[in-house]
Amino acid sequence: MSKAFYVTTPIYYVNDAPHIGHAYTTVAGDVLTRWHRQRQEQVFYLTGTDEHGTKVERTAEEHGVTPQEWADRLVEEHWKPVLQTINARTDGFIRTTSDRHRIGVQRFWETLRDNGYVYEADFEGPYCVGCEEFKRPGDLIDGKCPIHDRPVEMLHESNYFFQLAAFQQALLEHYERHPDAVEPKSAYNEVVSFIKQGLEDISMSRSSVGWGIPLPWDEKQVVYVWFDALLNYITAIGYGQDEATFDATWPADVHLVGKDILRFHAVYWPAMLMAAGLPLPAKVFAHGWLLVGGEKMSKSKLTGIAPEQITEDFGVDAFRYYFLRAIAFGQDGSFSWEDMAARYTSELANGLGNLASRGTAMVNKYRDGLLPAPGDYTNADLALQELLVASAEQADAAMLKLDFSGGILAIKTFVDAVNVYVTEQQPWVLAKDEANASRLDTVLYTICEALRAIAVLYHPVMPRATEEMWACLGQGETLEGQNVTTVATWGQLAPGATITKGAALFPRLETT
Repeated sequence: MSKAFYVTTPIYYVNDAPHIGHAYTTVAGDVLTRWHRQRQEQVFYLTGTDEHGTKVERTAEEHGVTPQEWADRLVEEHWKPVLQTINARTDGFIRTTSDRHRIGVQRFWETLRDNGYVYEADFEGPYCVGCEEFKRPGDLIDGKCPIHDRPVEMLHESNYFFQLAAFQQALLEHYERHPDAVEPKSAYNEVVSFIKQGLEDISMSRSSVGWGIPLPWDEKQVVYVWFDALLNYITAIGYGQDEATFDATWPADVHLVGKDILRFHAVYWPAMLMAAGLPLPAKVFAHGWLLVGGEKMSKSKLTGIAPEQITEDFGVDAFRYYFLRAIAFGQDGSFSWEDMAARYTSELANGLGNLASRGTAMVNKYRDGLLPAPGDYTNADLALQELLVASAEQADAAMLKLDFSGGILAIKTFVDAVNVYVTEQQPWVLAKDEANASRLDTVLYTICEALRAIAVLYHPVMPRATEEMWACLGQGETLEGQNVTTVATWGQLAPGATITKGAALFPRLETT
């Protein structure tokens, strides 16, 4: 069995409801894995929730419930439903309170202790509850966490430590050999710089926290939440319990993370894996922040926007399209309703939606809804066919590099060219003279065949709208089964197919 293309999101902290920053990461992973599925690859896409730690413990207490009750409520009422809201198709959903995760975490740390990388010592240092992270003094600004803008707490405990420092040289050598193991380049440089400053052993347990996974050799202590959470990537695929599934899935091909948790994924996590003798992930990709009013998305600052606030106005496909089209993946990006409305109208309603509507309507009007066989192709037709080859190749190359905006732009370029083709060929004029019947057949076939290719290419980005396009083209085979690498082979639509004009893919926005 071939190894699955394995993609993960961070597991999301359940202390609050999801906002569009979380959805952004999950949609990116969904588009990436759908694209690989349409390359006929085995795929495993994982997401889930991080449910232990001080923050959950305190929030649950504030709400008068147990931490488990609080986590259960948030997972069932918010975190699982949001996957439906954004139409994300995952293969696994891991919860850190599950038995399979607990068993895997305890086995992993038992292994690291047996391998000589865990020892007991006293610890004192600054701790940010918001990050659930021990900070270095140099990380702080005026004694505050720069991410949460709140004072840190000083902790003094007798804990168990992971020998992180022992892996400094091995990590540097790994990144020298694999410069694409952390992307974008700015993130890679940050990681290498951090390692070169010198790594210190880090506390892997907490004695003052009750809500967590107990150490298998000392039940008075729980695994530090990050050293519990990171292990989800292996416990979800059978580590220590289902070796066949684990071997067919690990290592991860892409860990998608926000740039604020880069250090955990690109320094601590690979060191932990080295200590356990496990292969390292192929890539950690740290995307930027979504900014609202110039600030990072935050519930506490009231800049957190729930995904459904946008999908209710624009639809799910437009949500998915906009955030990957408008923001270069890996950079910060600002969200505004005005920009989204403008792109929706120009690129989706007037661009793709209008093309699909006009093309199918003309086959209904001029050929009684039956796709005609094309006649001889002219230079205009052949130029469109050549552009499709180039656009499909560019889109594939971009998507494989996680350049979502570049991939979408390559497809959009073809959509725009087809719209120009329709305007220039003027099928409504050709239809007025029977002498042009063969030419009209060719133009109508070219438009519909172009729509076929567009539906296949855009399907990972906009699954629902493209399914509607596919149905209007009279296609019986599943759209997700269409191969994006052979999409540009011209002539895949069979003449005689029933073409129908569906409802508007992207209805005009209501103006108030």
